[in-house]
Amino acid sequence: MRRITLTLALLALGTFPTASADISRTYSYFSIGGKTLSEIEEQLRSRGPHVQSTGQRHPGATRMEFKTRITYEEENRRCRIADVRVSVKARVFLPRWRNRRSAGPETALIWDTLSKDIKRHEESHLGIAKRYARSIENGIGNLAPRSSCEALQARAEQVTQKKLEEHDAAQARFDRIESGNFEWRLMRLLNYRLEQLEKGRNPG
Repeated sequence: MRRITLTLALLALGTFPTASADISRTYSYFSIGGKTLSEIEEQLRSRGPHVQSTGQRHPGATRMEFKTRITYEEENRRCRIADVRVSVKARVFLPRWRNRRSAGPETALIWDTLSKDIKRHEESHLGIAKRYARSIENGIGNLAPRSSCEALQARAEQVTQKKLEEHDAAQARFDRIESGNFEWRLMRLLNYRLEQLEKGRNPG
C-alpha cells in the first residue's frame, strides 16, 4: 500500500466524514478622517482597500486563500482518497476612524452603526468561504477510487476548481444583495440603536 499526500493552494476573492474546514483570520486596519458623515463617506471611497474583482475601493475587504491537502492511498492497483483537509486563510481589512473625539454625538452614533455593519459584512464573507471549504472536502472525499492516483488527482482538481467558481459566484451574489439594501439596513440599525439609547435614558 502506498500513501501520497499533496497540497493544493488556490486563491479566491475572497460529506467527507470529518469536514473540518478550518478557517484562520487576521485583521488589518486603515485610518480615515472626517468629522461629518459626508466626509467619512469620501474618506472610505478614497482610502478603502482596492478590490480587484470590482476595480473599486470599498469600505472593507476580505482576501482569502484556500489550501487543500489530500492524502491518496494506493492498493491493488486502485487509488482512493484516504483523507482531505481544506483550510482558509483570510485577511480582513476594516476602517478605523481617527476623529471620533472631535465629532458630534450624532456622527459618532452613525459611525458606530456603520462600522459594525462593515465588520458583519466582511465576516459574512468568511462564513460563505467556510461553507464552500466544507463542500470541497465533501466533494473530494466522496470521489470513487480510480485506476491511478494521477487520474484521481486530476478529478480532485476539477472538483476543487468547480467549487471555487461556485464560491466566487456566491460571494459576488452576496455583495449584490447587500449593496442593494444598504440604506434600508443602515436605517433599521440606526433606529434600533436609538431605541436602545432611549430605553437607557428611561429605564422601566
